[in-house]
Amino acid sequence: MAGIFIVLLFYVLGELVGWLINGFIPGSVIGMILLFAALCLKLVKPGHIKPVAKFLCDNMALFFVPAGVGIINALDILSAYWQAVLVACAVSTVVVIIVVAFTQQWFEKRKQQ
Repeated sequence: MAGIFIVLLFYVLGELVGWLINGFIPGSVIGMILLFAALCLKLVKPGHIKPVAKFLCDNMALFFVPAGVGIINALDILSAYWQAVLVACAVSTVVVIIVVAFTQQWFEKRKQQ
Protein backbone atom coordinates (compact mmCIF):
# COMPACT_ATOMS: atom_id res chain seq x y z
CA MET A 1 0.00 0.00 0.00
CA ALA A 2 2.87 2.38 0.76
CA GLY A 3 4.31 1.73 -2.70
CA ILE A 4 1.14 2.91 -4.43
CA PHE A 5 1.13 6.03 -2.29
CA ILE A 6 4.78 6.78 -3.13
CA VAL A 7 4.29 6.32 -6.87
CA LEU A 8 1.13 8.44 -6.88
CA LEU A 9 2.80 11.08 -4.71
CA PHE A 10 5.63 11.49 -7.21
CA TYR A 11 3.15 11.53 -10.08
CA VAL A 12 1.17 14.33 -8.42
CA LEU A 13 4.38 16.21 -7.57
CA GLY A 14 5.46 15.93 -11.19
CA GLU A 15 2.12 17.22 -12.42
CA LEU A 16 2.33 20.11 -9.95
CA VAL A 17 5.86 21.03 -11.04
CA GLY A 18 4.81 20.76 -14.70
CA TRP A 19 1.89 23.08 -14.04
CA LEU A 20 4.05 25.55 -12.08
CA ILE A 21 6.79 25.81 -14.71
CA ASN A 22 4.25 25.81 -17.53
CA GLY A 23 6.78 23.86 -19.56
CA PHE A 24 6.73 21.43 -22.42
CA ILE A 25 7.79 18.44 -20.30
CA PRO A 26 4.78 16.36 -19.20
CA GLY A 27 4.16 16.15 -15.47
CA SER A 28 4.34 12.37 -15.51
CA VAL A 29 7.89 12.53 -16.91
CA ILE A 30 8.88 15.09 -14.27
CA GLY A 31 7.41 12.78 -11.63
CA MET A 32 9.50 9.85 -12.91
CA ILE A 33 12.62 12.03 -12.81
CA LEU A 34 11.81 13.10 -9.24
CA LEU A 35 11.22 9.47 -8.21
CA PHE A 36 14.52 8.46 -9.84
CA ALA A 37 16.30 11.25 -7.95
CA ALA A 38 14.68 10.15 -4.68
CA LEU A 39 15.80 6.58 -5.30
CA CYS A 40 19.36 7.70 -6.11
CA LEU A 41 19.49 9.87 -2.99
CA LYS A 42 18.09 6.94 -0.97
CA LEU A 43 15.08 8.97 0.14
CA VAL A 44 12.88 6.15 -1.14
CA LYS A 45 13.82 2.52 -0.67
CA PRO A 46 13.46 0.36 -3.79
CA GLY A 47 11.77 -2.35 -1.72
CA HIS A 48 8.85 -0.03 -0.99
CA ILE A 49 7.94 0.48 -4.64
CA LYS A 50 9.10 -2.85 -6.09
CA PRO A 51 5.69 -4.61 -5.92
CA VAL A 52 3.96 -1.66 -7.58
CA ALA A 53 6.69 -1.37 -10.23
CA LYS A 54 6.42 -5.10 -10.97
CA PHE A 55 2.65 -4.87 -11.31
CA LEU A 56 2.89 -1.87 -13.63
CA CYS A 57 5.56 -3.52 -15.78
CA ASP A 58 3.63 -6.80 -15.96
CA ASN A 59 0.51 -4.97 -17.16
CA MET A 60 2.22 -2.40 -19.38
CA ALA A 61 0.45 -3.62 -22.53
CA LEU A 62 -2.87 -2.40 -21.11
CA PHE A 63 -1.51 1.14 -20.84
CA PHE A 64 -0.91 1.28 -24.60
CA VAL A 65 -4.55 0.57 -25.48
CA PRO A 66 -5.71 4.21 -25.05
CA ALA A 67 -2.80 5.42 -27.19
CA GLY A 68 -3.72 2.92 -29.91
CA VAL A 69 -7.35 4.03 -29.84
CA GLY A 70 -6.20 7.65 -30.06
CA ILE A 71 -4.13 6.86 -33.14
CA ILE A 72 -7.10 5.16 -34.79
CA ASN A 73 -9.29 8.18 -33.98
CA ALA A 74 -6.70 10.50 -35.56
CA LEU A 75 -6.08 8.31 -38.60
CA ASP A 76 -7.36 10.94 -41.03
CA ILE A 77 -4.83 13.47 -39.71
CA LEU A 78 -2.01 10.92 -39.73
CA SER A 79 -2.80 9.87 -43.29
CA ALA A 80 -2.18 13.44 -44.44
CA TYR A 81 1.25 13.52 -42.77
CA TRP A 82 2.33 9.88 -43.04
CA GLN A 83 5.69 10.75 -44.62
CA ALA A 84 6.65 13.07 -41.77
CA VAL A 85 5.52 10.51 -39.20
CA LEU A 86 7.53 7.78 -40.93
CA VAL A 87 10.67 9.93 -41.06
CA ALA A 88 10.25 10.98 -37.42
CA CYS A 89 9.88 7.33 -36.34
CA ALA A 90 12.91 6.23 -38.35
CA VAL A 91 15.13 9.08 -37.15
CA SER A 92 14.10 8.70 -33.51
CA THR A 93 14.71 4.94 -33.69
CA VAL A 94 18.24 5.48 -35.03
CA VAL A 95 18.94 8.13 -32.38
CA VAL A 96 17.74 5.82 -29.60
CA ILE A 97 19.91 2.96 -30.88
CA ILE A 98 22.98 5.23 -31.00
CA VAL A 99 22.36 6.68 -27.54
CA VAL A 100 21.82 3.23 -26.02
CA ALA A 101 25.00 1.93 -27.68
CA PHE A 102 27.13 4.79 -26.35
CA THR A 103 25.53 4.55 -22.91
CA GLN A 104 26.21 0.81 -22.78
CA GLN A 105 29.84 1.36 -23.80
CA TRP A 106 30.22 4.05 -21.15
CA PHE A 107 28.81 1.74 -18.45
CA GLU A 108 31.07 -1.12 -19.57
CA LYS A 109 34.17 1.10 -19.39
CA ARG A 110 33.08 2.38 -15.99
CA LYS A 111 32.46 -1.16 -14.76
CA GLN A 112 35.98 -2.27 -15.78
CA GLN A 113 37.63 0.54 -13.81
